[in-house]
Amino acid sequence: MSPLAVYRTIPEMRQAIAAARQAGQRIGLVPTMGALHAGHARLIEVALSECDFVVVSIFVNPTQFGPNEDFDRYPRSFAPDRELCARSGAAAIFAPDIATMYRASFRTFVEVEGLQDLLCGAARPGHFRGVCTVVLKLFNIVQPDVAYFGQKDAQQALILTRMVHDLDLPIEMRTVPTVREADGLALSSRNQYLDPAQRKNAPALWQTLHEAQRQIESGERDPNLIERMMMDRLSKVPGARVDYARVVSAETLQRLWRLQGQILIALAVFFGQTRLIDNVQMDVKD
Repeated sequence: MSPLAVYRTIPEMRQAIAAARQAGQRIGLVPTMGALHAGHARLIEVALSECDFVVVSIFVNPTQFGPNEDFDRYPRSFAPDRELCARSGAAAIFAPDIATMYRASFRTFVEVEGLQDLLCGAARPGHFRGVCTVVLKLFNIVQPDVAYFGQKDAQQALILTRMVHDLDLPIEMRTVPTVREADGLALSSRNQYLDPAQRKNAPALWQTLHEAQRQIESGERDPNLIERMMMDRLSKVPGARVDYARVVSAETLQRLWRLQGQILIALAVFFGQTRLIDNVQMDVKD
């Protein structure tokens, strides 16, 4: 296996991609903001099963953070991130700085109307505008055949897939199942913010989703009842503050009057200043 290469500039990254293309290699991209964990390792492993040359981008994107969010304290850990990428078999890391991605004259942004304003977008205005913009830039720089995202960020994956479709980008989108701790907590770079008491209570998200799934599998079809159950359970969790608990269409993120077809059960919950998200997708039959 070739040693892991790290590229900091766009010309360097494009030169490496051109060499891989010339060698007939299939390119995979795993976009990240660093602070990598086993969930990211799983994305790299899936990418390697389908591609020859896997690039992991590491860039804490300022345009997807609101003015009162955690951009400055977002964990940055390049050395262990590089080790994880090497162990997982990635070929290259693309780790630009802010000036490389956003020149002083930068004025162009990308939006996916409608989908970006719901769920996480309702609480974080401008977030998905920043996500779409930086991911489109990464797509243009790396020009992957396939891009890989985690199911934990289901709304993000849906929005980016819509962007790829609407802009006719020649990229396959893959969504990989969420990787969890033994107690069900979805792996997230933000989990390290949790203090011991918050970490103890955080699996309530998965437990609540699991109960919603169980009730739907048992025949419940009223989304209002499911949402009320989730809110009731989460309101009793010490230290938890619910942002949203919704059951929506997995394709449009719109509310449903009756549960049918592909649905998304999604939660966002604060523990202190730390906002955790999780979800379950189901195919509900009559």
